[in-house]
Amino acid sequence: MTPTRAESKSIPGVGALVNLTFSPQGIITAYSVGLFPMYDMRSGAIHWYRPDPRTIIPLDGFHLSRSLAKTIRRGRFELRFDTDFEGVMRGCADREEGTWISEEFIEVYGQLHRAGLAHSVETWREGRLVGGTYGVALGAAFMAESMFHYETDASKVALAGLVDKLNSNGYMVLDVQYLTSHLESLGAREIPHQVYSRVLNAALQKRGRFE
Repeated sequence: MTPTRAESKSIPGVGALVNLTFSPQGIITAYSVGLFPMYDMRSGAIHWYRPDPRTIIPLDGFHLSRSLAKTIRRGRFELRFDTDFEGVMRGCADREEGTWISEEFIEVYGQLHRAGLAHSVETWREGRLVGGTYGVALGAAFMAESMFHYETDASKVALAGLVDKLNSNGYMVLDVQYLTSHLESLGAREIPHQVYSRVLNAALQKRGRFE
């Protein structure tokens, strides 16, 4: 699919980055300065966002409840990485209220996945994909985009698996963009954009290994 010129929300301080191209390289550039794209279902345009405050899950502060720990120990779900990236994106897009994950998003993020920069964490049960999350890895930062579940705790198990992998492979930042009550229950917290920018810049100077 031919990359399109994305429209932008008014974001103070981004200057020349307002006209970022919605392409793999454009997305890498955006994440590197704290921006991320979302499709606007009403206008059909792609906008760039930089929330302040920003939400992260501290890699040493993920909250693993007793019930979730029990679910993981029992092995109800099989955890996989990067075996069905598109399936995870389509699972995240499967929402009754509509979705910001358009076909164009699936194509462009698929290119990032094939380049080894975007990854999926998947939960499977009885040969069926039942939950997962996906995002982009740059340096020692992982920018999680979305998550979904078709069975109780399936997305939480995927997120726990992601945190474990990031902790084991030298990552410093897990960005989840916006705070929700669900993410807050798992240890997510908000930090000012200025702080996020410093943490992100430090992480981009390091190298994590997702493999």
